[in-house]
Amino acid sequence: MSEFTSIYSREDPHLTRAFQLMSETPLIDGHNDLPWQMRLLFNNQLSKVDLHTFNGTHTNIPKIKQGRLGAQFWSAFVRCDSQYKDAVRQTFEQIDVVHRMCQKYPDVFMFASSSQDILDAFKQNKTASLIGVEGGHSIDSSLGTLRTMYQLGVRYLTLTHSCNTPWADNWLVDTGSEPSQHDGLSPFGKQVINELNRLGMLIDLAHVTVKVMEQVLEMSKAPVIFSHSSAYSICNNKRNVPDHILTKVKEKKGIVMVNFYNDYVTCSHTATISDVADHFDHIKKIGGAEIVGFGGDYDGVKRLPQGLEDVSKVPHLVAELLRRGWTDTEVKAALGENLLRVMKEVEKVRDSLSSSPPDDVPIPYEQVENPCRTSYGYNVTNHAPEHHLAIVTLLLPLFIQAFITLSHE
Repeated sequence: MSEFTSIYSREDPHLTRAFQLMSETPLIDGHNDLPWQMRLLFNNQLSKVDLHTFNGTHTNIPKIKQGRLGAQFWSAFVRCDSQYKDAVRQTFEQIDVVHRMCQKYPDVFMFASSSQDILDAFKQNKTASLIGVEGGHSIDSSLGTLRTMYQLGVRYLTLTHSCNTPWADNWLVDTGSEPSQHDGLSPFGKQVINELNRLGMLIDLAHVTVKVMEQVLEMSKAPVIFSHSSAYSICNNKRNVPDHILTKVKEKKGIVMVNFYNDYVTCSHTATISDVADHFDHIKKIGGAEIVGFGGDYDGVKRLPQGLEDVSKVPHLVAELLRRGWTDTEVKAALGENLLRVMKEVEKVRDSLSSSPPDDVPIPYEQVENPCRTSYGYNVTNHAPEHHLAIVTLLLPLFIQAFITLSHE
């Protein structure tokens, strides 16, 4: 037991117990935006930052150690205004920065792409580092891009961020601030769900409409996750999960990983650890302790609860759950066992579908046509500038000859 732990242990027996449980079961957090901060602050130049000493983010190596972070889904996130532009390139760069974090700090991070990898990293006292792509716009409506991301280690896809894609509606539709484009999922959106099941990639329903939640929970062959969402009954924000969906998540044996952002915790700018624990209690009440987890959203939000200001403070939330009467078994389930169970089941579904071929039916061109996209492969006229140039080059001599002939008549 470290000196830090010993100091707090003398003050709070619940915290003593929290540290003990966290030494037995990995804390697995569903969503952290440190890679996005690396882009904003350093343009992904990891050579310009030392995560041992840099203190300008919610997450650094001392905070990770202090917070007993066993495994982290790092977010490969790019903004919605990159959709139809350079979203795929930017997303690959965010995937790359996670890999390079693991390479730069091999004593701290171990890249992970499976449930077993998480357990192996925990045994080595390293933080298992997984990748989740936050937003379906990152695949540019391409199943080939989705498969390539899986090959690079991506293990969940958040179907939308805060914008509709050509195949799925985002949560803002439920607020009335944006129109629905697909009444949930389009036919291609359903292809995406099936391909995610076949690949063994977790389906993340944070950021989607309730209609999309219902459709996916109905059709997915594997359990689903909410990587960073809280309980709608506690805070009526449309980013949160309503009770009837919590019930369906229980039936599907999925998981809701509680978000710490004040606006989703209390629907206001201020919150406390106790307010966050209220969401854990409510989700446990509706769906059982087996569907709840941690999804802090550190480095992706501006306002965090008092007492949960950075990654180092998470053990205090665990202590609060124990203080409220959560059993050791329930706490260990929320810490990591629930996510491990979900991930193992997703891997099992993948293995059962191993003989199924990849879906190679593309999205209809008219659903994605825009000035930044060419139509190669589709049975439509290609509007690429070089195509026009080739036609002009071929026809120009004929026009010149016709002009000469007419001028002599």
